Amino acid sequence: MTLATERPTADQVLARIAELQPLLEKNAAQGEADRRVVEESITALTDAGAFKIAQPRRYGGYGLPVRAMLDVSSAVAEADGGTAWVVALSNVCAWLAGLFSVQAQDDIWGANPDAKVSGVLAPTAETTKVDGGWRVTGRWYYNSGSWHADWAGLGIPLTDERGEVVDQGMALLPRTDLGFEDTWFVAGMRSSGSNCLIADDVFVPGHRVMSVPPAIGGQYPNGEPEEDLFRAALVPVLTLVLAGPQLGLGRKALKLVKEKAGRKPVSYTTYATQADSVAFQLQLAEAAMRIDTAHLHAYRAADDIDAASAGTYPGVEARARTRADTGWAVENITRAVDILLSAHGAGSFADVNPLQRIWRDSAVAARHAIAAPAVNYEVYGKALLGREDQITPLV
Repeated sequence: MTLATERPTADQVLARIAELQPLLEKNAAQGEADRRVVEESITALTDAGAFKIAQPRRYGGYGLPVRAMLDVSSAVAEADGGTAWVVALSNVCAWLAGLFSVQAQDDIWGANPDAKVSGVLAPTAETTKVDGGWRVTGRWYYNSGSWHADWAGLGIPLTDERGEVVDQGMALLPRTDLGFEDTWFVAGMRSSGSNCLIADDVFVPGHRVMSVPPAIGGQYPNGEPEEDLFRAALVPVLTLVLAGPQLGLGRKALKLVKEKAGRKPVSYTTYATQADSVAFQLQLAEAAMRIDTAHLHAYRAADDIDAASAGTYPGVEARARTRADTGWAVENITRAVDILLSAHGAGSFADVNPLQRIWRDSAVAARHAIAAPAVNYEVYGKALLGREDQITPLV
């Protein structure tokens, strides 16, 4: 199936999102209260093409490079972090689905080109091998965007006819085959709707299952994809996209603090405005440099991924560096936001101040396991030394 539509550029999508930012910002508080993105925002972003960034072009997607995924989610994050997280995870899960067989892709988008996908890589399930596929029972936390997804990519153990686990896989399941439990009660990223999806003895045909170990090395069941994007390295893409919302949150925090600096005094000092204070100026400069540093590393990693997808699949050290780049970006945004809140003062934490939501959203997102800085640095350090005692296969 091929949809003959004119595809927008990344800049055109970003221009659409810029127009939507006031709407997304208006709905942010309601999204927090509801613990899910307001449907008006989802509809507007769908119409703007924000969920088609990494969808295969043959289904009307844009098949844009990884860097575009960062830019789109970070632009949304300038208005609301939780909404940005849903956009980032939906796009990368659409990309993940594009690594599966064409038959599986047809199942998802053949009848509904606007179908959205959520996903969890952890194989928290049990499977039974049957004729033509597996029967799956399990629970998967935490499916970001679960309220809005039509399909889910879920980690499963792959068993043989004797019931022994012989492999790890990813399975694509329609949302209609899955139960749902509302479990997302957290301090930040509340509107991401990262709830639990449940399978109870669901049949998954073999064409909708992908073996993970070969995929980590670049062996995908999608044959010869039309776009280089679907040759990109698995773990680097899955890791780096988590930096996108952080970049936008950092930019917005800096903007808010700068805007108030010329009017807000430094309490209990002779400074009539924060902008007059050298201490404030130093804090602002450090925060801005850290935000720049985060962008430089995230963009370097994105450019590395995009360049490699058109050529040779990257080796372990190069892939490990993307994990380190992601951790470095996240750590610098976390530190920058902390500095900005301290510089701005105690008013940062007022309920009416958007800085406190940025702080909470950024802090929660920064603790995602695959973005954890210390872990990612260890992964990279071991790769640099050529050690065999790597702590995870996800490199």
